[in-house]
Amino acid sequence: MPKVSSVVVPYAAYLRVYEPLAAFPEPERGHWARYARRPDRPSYQDELRRSLADLLPTPPVPVPVHESRDAFVLDVDGVVCVCPWRTRLRGWQALDELAEELPAVVLDAVLPPVVRRQAAQDYERWLTDNPDARPWIRTATWQVPLNWFVLVSDDEREYVKGSGAPGDAGGLGGEAPLLRYRTPMVQARRRVARGLRALRDAIDEGPLIDGLVDVGRWLEEFHPRSLVELDYGGLVHVLPAGELEGDHSAADVAAGIEALRHGDGEAAGEAYGRLVERWRAVRDRRSAN
Repeated sequence: MPKVSSVVVPYAAYLRVYEPLAAFPEPERGHWARYARRPDRPSYQDELRRSLADLLPTPPVPVPVHESRDAFVLDVDGVVCVCPWRTRLRGWQALDELAEELPAVVLDAVLPPVVRRQAAQDYERWLTDNPDARPWIRTATWQVPLNWFVLVSDDEREYVKGSGAPGDAGGLGGEAPLLRYRTPMVQARRRVARGLRALRDAIDEGPLIDGLVDVGRWLEEFHPRSLVELDYGGLVHVLPAGELEGDHSAADVAAGIEALRHGDGEAAGEAYGRLVERWRAVRDRRSAN
């Protein structure tokens, strides 16, 4: 497998859904069953580096010509579960989001209008034949959206300190740190419902409610025996080890929602303040870079 070690890995976090093989129709189910037995399956870094490598040519290739046949695979209590990359679909969706995140002059320099126009036309034609398509992976750069933390619990948190040198963005100086949560789909959906009830009783509207509604609808698209994974991904390389080890954002979100449920606005405000301060520091590092 070719390596693209010179590509700089961006600071992105991921929300992934792993579905059991039974959720996939044939012949795709057979493909994933064979794929799961491969000893040389690519890693998270391989997926990211491949997508970044497409941006190096001139003109860049913002969306792969062919859909990826790769996936992440987990064994969940003896059941093989698969999270397809769907790199092409995610590339099209990311292009839509770029227009909202970057100034026009920067966007034109990174991806010329003619490239974006062609990609948008390709996506529109593809959607005609695939109206129900949805990705198994959501990505967020330089943050973990607060609504993602509603899906998980602090006791599902898995932290590995790693042995790489501080600031080693590729983890090449040793084992990279890891911070992630994994939870059954039924639990994630239950937490979304409870969180929405508490938030709607306390506030009329807001971005947290909108984001939670959106992610809840996305989760409904998947098999009930799926697994949901929140992975800090490349963010582990921008957060100092002490801050990463002490990051219990899921616990803060849960505490805030519980406080709202009991009408304790002061406690809810304190939890929200901790979250805002923590993630503002991450965004400040983005500006510094």
